[in-house]
Amino acid sequence: MSETPTDETTSPPQPQPRAIRIFDTTLRDGEQSPGASMNLAEKLEVASALAEMGVDVIEAGFPIASPGDFESVRQIAATVRGATICGLARCNEKDIDRAWEALKVAPSSRIHVFLATSAIHRQFKLRMTTDEIVARAIAGVQRAASYCDDVEFSPEDACRTEHDFLCRVVEAAIDAGATTINVPDTVGYATPGEVYDRFAMLMNRVPNIDKAILSTHCHDDLGMAVANSLAAVSAGAGQIECTINGIGERAGNAALEEVVMAMKTRQDFYHLTTNIDSTRLVPVSRLVSKTTGINVQRNKAIVGRNAFAHESGIHQDGMLKERSTYEIMSPEEVGFSKTDLVLGKHSGRAALADRAKQLGFTLSGEQLQEVFDRFKELADKKKEIYDGDIMALVQQQISGTVTTQWSLIDYEVTSARNKTPEVRLTLKHGGQEFTEQVSQGDGPIDAAFWAVEKITGIELVCKDFRVRSATLGRDAIGEVNLEVEHRGKTYRGIGVSTDSVESTILAMLNAINRIMAGQSDASEEDLPQP
Repeated sequence: MSETPTDETTSPPQPQPRAIRIFDTTLRDGEQSPGASMNLAEKLEVASALAEMGVDVIEAGFPIASPGDFESVRQIAATVRGATICGLARCNEKDIDRAWEALKVAPSSRIHVFLATSAIHRQFKLRMTTDEIVARAIAGVQRAASYCDDVEFSPEDACRTEHDFLCRVVEAAIDAGATTINVPDTVGYATPGEVYDRFAMLMNRVPNIDKAILSTHCHDDLGMAVANSLAAVSAGAGQIECTINGIGERAGNAALEEVVMAMKTRQDFYHLTTNIDSTRLVPVSRLVSKTTGINVQRNKAIVGRNAFAHESGIHQDGMLKERSTYEIMSPEEVGFSKTDLVLGKHSGRAALADRAKQLGFTLSGEQLQEVFDRFKELADKKKEIYDGDIMALVQQQISGTVTTQWSLIDYEVTSARNKTPEVRLTLKHGGQEFTEQVSQGDGPIDAAFWAVEKITGIELVCKDFRVRSATLGRDAIGEVNLEVEHRGKTYRGIGVSTDSVESTILAMLNAINRIMAGQSDASEEDLPQP
């Protein structure tokens, strides 16, 4: 009897990814960021966006903190659907009763009680013994459990709490009715290795741990909140507590968008999944930024303006050939419309040619080189090059395909109110430079006209002169289009520069070179429209 052949290279089937709950505390811990307070309408808008995105639990606030906080939690509980609405409370009767009063109208609600457990908190803040801490934790959880079935308990500063005592208080809280145990790194002190070991220790040593879900809540004081959160779920935690854009007390919390996309992008490593619709990450990030007034830094992971932007010529060339060379996830996955190949001084010809093609221009090798040279000069003056800048450079190149007999070397302008302008101009013709200084005209533009005419010996009558900004911003390109008459014929000229005087000189020289080449465009447009 023959045996069925086996393929030794076939990988074993991968286990189904484990679902991780996302507990968002933007409206509670996030709002504690200095200057980040939100009014009721703003909180409702953010809560609705979080629910729409797929957040499992929304911590809507701390009801005992103020009448405003109570009302916002109550309104969110009454109107927002699709997520469990949670309210925070200390382990005392007044806090817990107030939290339930706000939450009871929600179809799905959770009371989150907390009590500090670390030695430093017991000694200096609470002035309580370990027995008193355990007794109060039990009483708090039991009271919360008398109101609803979903109770979360947090031993505050758990990551600095002695292992033995932490196991004792967690076991007691679960016996009292806690269904979620949160293990917070309250002050952002832990490292990923320590967090992993602490969660693994709880999974192994607490006998009733299977009756509750372990949760992680990490602060970013040492910049490790996201790494610590991922270490916790790798060790067995089933919930991550986080905020949009990582806002929160001091240096903030673990950023929701970062932990979600880390698990999604590296599912091969973590084997974890969430209910989050990742395409909503950027819109919700922008909503929270607008609402709180806390701007997102440009290089912020996932949702920052530069997260999918490439300026380096090497990177841009790779991106144009194969996106995965420099992007591990697509911008569309998180809510951006597309990758942004930012044109700047580090960009190469490939990116410039691609952008020009998108704008409707196909450049020959020689045209591309000339535009690229001008592009590099402009990039040294501006931090970022916009589409309008590229269009202006390409149009100038196409318009200026006549033989260049006169070219600009240097100029200097002095102008003031109620004072005759002065222009010192140097032009090049046939390998020779000519310099003239002119002090006449109604302003620096008029003076530039006089200087160009004096050097070139060609008299012009300006029939039309138009200046426009090719892009927005204070460093925008100024594009000059002019129409001049010489010996009864009309010629056009175009010039672009961040300096309007330079644009004027370049436009005049463009027209003069046309005159000298005998090329009149009085009756036809030679600039293709993109």
